[in-house]
Amino acid sequence: MNKLKQIDFSSPAIQQRLLAVGILLLVVILFVLLIITPLVSKALELNETKSNLVFKLQQYERILAKSDLVTESMANITKAQDNQGYFNLQETDALASADMQEFIKKAIVDAGGQLSSTQALPVSNKDDFKRITVSVRMTGNSEVLRSVLYKIETSEPLIIINQIDIRPMRGTRNKITRQLEASNELNVNFQAVSFMRNPE
Repeated sequence: MNKLKQIDFSSPAIQQRLLAVGILLLVVILFVLLIITPLVSKALELNETKSNLVFKLQQYERILAKSDLVTESMANITKAQDNQGYFNLQETDALASADMQEFIKKAIVDAGGQLSSTQALPVSNKDDFKRITVSVRMTGNSEVLRSVLYKIETSEPLIIINQIDIRPMRGTRNKITRQLEASNELNVNFQAVSFMRNPE
């Protein structure tokens, strides 16, 4: 204790030592602030990035581990859909269109109607499917029309009726009374739409 009291802080040698210690402390603090702190901060940042990448990698590994199962499930769903008869299984859209036109013609004739015309419209693609569209003109009474629509909408492959236009046919004039007699016949225009899978 007495020794501490005997140190003379006003002596130039002590002041120089204190100044040297202060400068050393300042250099150490600056070194820590300018070099060590950024290095530690960068190391922490890189460690966090590494942790995130490891987490994502583990997620991708789990997804890849299930990829065979997902592929198999997709194949089973596709097979089940094909077995349900929703899609036209012809090899080309031209064959699918011709097949649909023949089916519609037979449905109209079997119901007692008259087919005026059928026309294949351009095929449109949406997602993984081709939309096969046929424009149909026919005549017949309401019973014929009901039978034709029922046959088409319960068909396999699935055919959907779109844009239907029904107009009564003009009546004929009675030769004796010269009066216009109403007709039960209808002019019917509609589009029939079927679907095909795009080749993979």
